[in-house]
Amino acid sequence: MNKIFILAPDSFKESMSAEQACFAMQRGIQRVFPTAMCMHVPMADGGEGTVDALVHILDGKKIACVVEGPLPDQSVKTYFGLFDNGRTAVIEMAKANGIHLIEKSQRNPLHTSTYGTGQMIKAALDLGVDKIIMGLGGSVTNDAGSGMAQALGVKFLNANGSELKVCGGNLNHIQRIDMSGLDVRLNDVEILVASDVINPLCGKNGASAIFGPQKGATPEMVKLLDDNLSYFANLVHNIINIDYQNRMGAGAAGGLGFALMAFIHATIQSGAKLMIELTQLNQKVSQADYVFTGEGCIDFQTKLGKTPWAVAQVAKQFNKPVIAFAGHIGNEIEPLYDEGFTQIISINEGFYDLEKALKNAEENLEKSVYSFLRTIK
Repeated sequence: MNKIFILAPDSFKESMSAEQACFAMQRGIQRVFPTAMCMHVPMADGGEGTVDALVHILDGKKIACVVEGPLPDQSVKTYFGLFDNGRTAVIEMAKANGIHLIEKSQRNPLHTSTYGTGQMIKAALDLGVDKIIMGLGGSVTNDAGSGMAQALGVKFLNANGSELKVCGGNLNHIQRIDMSGLDVRLNDVEILVASDVINPLCGKNGASAIFGPQKGATPEMVKLLDDNLSYFANLVHNIINIDYQNRMGAGAAGGLGFALMAFIHATIQSGAKLMIELTQLNQKVSQADYVFTGEGCIDFQTKLGKTPWAVAQVAKQFNKPVIAFAGHIGNEIEPLYDEGFTQIISINEGFYDLEKALKNAEENLEKSVYSFLRTIK
């Protein structure tokens, strides 16, 4: 009887997409088991690759659009996904306002904005969708989602009554928020947020302190940004009479999670778990002999809801072996073996050159899968 392999990796950052990883795994498998059945279920957790994974697995299509990038005068050609007969859109905020869109020397979260993300939501509304899945991750912004809200019709006014072009650095200049122009079509659309971040908006575990430095923030900037987020959250609280700043996920994507909840009543969910539901992974894993997963790095943070961990939880329900492959294996992975992982394998041997490892990632993954299966055969 032919063996059945479920291939459910996330992308390997900077080296291969989840779909490319599936094909590399399949090549390694079929060198040992030529007649094996390989079911591709490319995964994501709301960050990089979410749109591509869902378009692939749900037979959707990509909708091209041009939006404002992270900086005010920056134009970005991008796309979002459409499936379910045009009723559901999936949007990655990073495709409009991601960290990869700005050179390291230009990154400054005082100046960046999520305005382009709002434009992508508006483009989806123009197509008449009744559900939007928002992927949060990989942002270079820290504006509490104010730019997104502005693109959808919210006005932020200063002391003179003039409208501000909002960004992370001027939230403390807002004196009044006018929500009367907010796109009314949002009232008829379900919005689900896919995120692997559970941080609150402000404080030592908030968006500015935890993620600001990787977006270019100095310690002084982190303090200013955090103060601005707190000021903005209190202002919003006074208007809608609901305090969202301490909700889990409010700090995702520089506070975009906060704005999605506060302004357009979105529901935040674990990105990996949402992907598992949408791809019907449970049903597929129930038929498997082996489950293969993986991503660029597996370490102690994997247990906090990353894709390989979420896949392992599904497999554990059905008592299926889970083999995880990683470009890098970090510290404190031992607890993962109690979480459903059977084996965790690095696709790079010993000391390796990072540039070469990234370039040869698909080949190295194929070889690692082949070597593992040779030993069990």
